[in-house]
Amino acid sequence: MIRVPILMYHSVSARPNAETKPLAVHPSAFADQLAYLADRGFTPLTVADLVATLHKNNDRSLPERPIVLTFDDGYADFHSEALPVLERHGFPSTVFLTSGWVSDAGKDAAGRPLDTMLSWAQAREAVSCGVEIGGHSHSHPQLDQLRDDELRQELRRNKALLEDKIGSLVSTMAYPYGYSSARVRREVRRAGYWAACAVNNAIAADRHDVLALPRLTVAQGTSMKMFSRAVEGNQIPLIYARERALTKGYAVVRRTRYGLRRVRGLA
Repeated sequence: MIRVPILMYHSVSARPNAETKPLAVHPSAFADQLAYLADRGFTPLTVADLVATLHKNNDRSLPERPIVLTFDDGYADFHSEALPVLERHGFPSTVFLTSGWVSDAGKDAAGRPLDTMLSWAQAREAVSCGVEIGGHSHSHPQLDQLRDDELRQELRRNKALLEDKIGSLVSTMAYPYGYSSARVRREVRRAGYWAACAVNNAIAADRHDVLALPRLTVAQGTSMKMFSRAVEGNQIPLIYARERALTKGYAVVRRTRYGLRRVRGLA
């Protein structure tokens, strides 16, 4: 069985605000984490490259120690803090961008950004540096709670805007908050995405649904010991086991909630 850690970052900032702080990583910690990956011989891939290789859509094979670095939402500090470190190591990565949150979204602005976000020019610059841009919905809602028409609009508007502004195909996405369902995954495929990331805090493997690839959360409380244990895959830290159990329980609650909304004619 092939197993590949997919890391999930958000903000990389020394001064995160109250809303982004729980999932923020200090720039010095981020630099230490990437130095660890470089020293231990890991080879980062984009999500698209990983999936294409796993599913034999090209002639490439996986490197000896593959890993994937992903960044959700599209915070401006990706450009100022994370990208220079990634470039220093020659590491590709994937940014899942919420199109309605882009700083110069203009008439397309939607939702409520949690902090200063990337501009379209910065996103295009990131692409020129080897960064894959993926979708993350248009306004960052809980996709599994939307009506079918709202869900389609969120997914398709996001993909269309990204492709128009970035000038390249967008084939992967990540679910806001990590929430999805069989209904959401069907619409993701219909929207033209061929791979999607969840959270789940587990090591991704070739047995996993390509539309629900698990990732490992890297956040403020992720120590180097915890980080090394996670990426080495020898023993996933116990905190992840607890979060996986909570995620599974909450999935039941969310399915029930959506079912009740349908009965009431709200979904």
